[in-house]
Amino acid sequence: MRTGNEPSTARSPLRMRLLLSLWGLIWAAFGTVVFALLDRPGWAAACGVLLLVVCVDLAMITRHLRQGPHYQPGRDIPPYEPDHGGDGRR
Repeated sequence: MRTGNEPSTARSPLRMRLLLSLWGLIWAAFGTVVFALLDRPGWAAACGVLLLVVCVDLAMITRHLRQGPHYQPGRDIPPYEPDHGGDGRR
């Protein structure tokens, strides 16, 4: 049933994002090493920047996963109303 507030209560598939980020981490590290060995500094730098982005993304995903079920509830937990601050106003 639609409630009209789905964008504010949407759930992200964090475990899938974690696996995809780990896959990207492996390929970005591989690309950095291979292009550095092949003496292609531009491509090695591009893969290095991508490696940095993937590491930041992994840190954010891990942080969100550790925040618990309030931020990543299971299928049996219904959507919650977002917290709009301590005063109770919207």
